[in-house]
Formats: sequence, C-alpha cells, structure tokens
Amino acid sequence: MQQTAMMTAEPQRMRALERANKVRLARAELKRRIAEGHVSAARVILVPPFEAHNWAVGELLASQKRWGTTRCRKFLQHHRISETKALGDLTARQRGMLAEGLGSCDARSREYLACGPQPPIRERERELVVA
Repeated sequence: MQQTAMMTAEPQRMRALERANKVRLARAELKRRIAEGHVSAARVILVPPFEAHNWAVGELLASQKRWGTTRCRKFLQHHRISETKALGDLTARQRGMLAEGLGSCDARSREYLACGPQPPIRERERELVVA
C-alpha cells in the first residue's frame, strides 16, 4: 500500500497570505489612527472592525498615547480581563466596562451594549426568547 502526501494548493496558501497581509495593514492603520486621536480605543472596543476581532485588548490599549504596558496591565487587572484576550471574545458587559473605564461610553453606546448594570442572566434569556 502506497501513501502519498497531500499538498495544499498554491492558490489557497496565497489567498491566506493575502488575507493575513490585508488584516495586518488594516490593523496598523487603525493603530496609527488611535495614536493620533482620530479614533477612540473605547469605540473600537465597543464595535470592533473586522481587523480587530483577533487583536489582544492589551495591544489595543497600548496603541493609545501615554499608555504603556504598566498602565494597560493595571487597567485590565482592575477590570479582571486578561491582556491577551481577543477583542472578539469580550462579552457585551466586558466591552461596556472597558469603554466606561476609558470614559467614552455615551448614551447611544449604552443603549447598544447595555453598559452598566445588567439584569440577571435568566431575565436576559427570557427577553431573547420573547423577542
């Protein structure tokens, strides 16, 4: 019995590399815009764009001016969130806490994510079933 190794098709690898480069470039541009103050980190946390879903929360916070590793670590420890947690893995409550901690949770964001106190899980589940 003869076994053959399966090779990944060239076009598939090339598409994966192109997509990875696209995400890297978009993330670098987002970092620049945050550092320049054109985009707030809180807004990115509340509604992360496609390139930020796998981005670590600590890296996002560190891209702000005057935010180093120590400040990020203390801020995230206060909110009991790991520095390496991906933005896409944050719950709505965690997003709201972080945005509020950064001082940018406006009324529209509160409605969208229900920042602040949330009803117990059973009540939220009941609302989901009814809706």
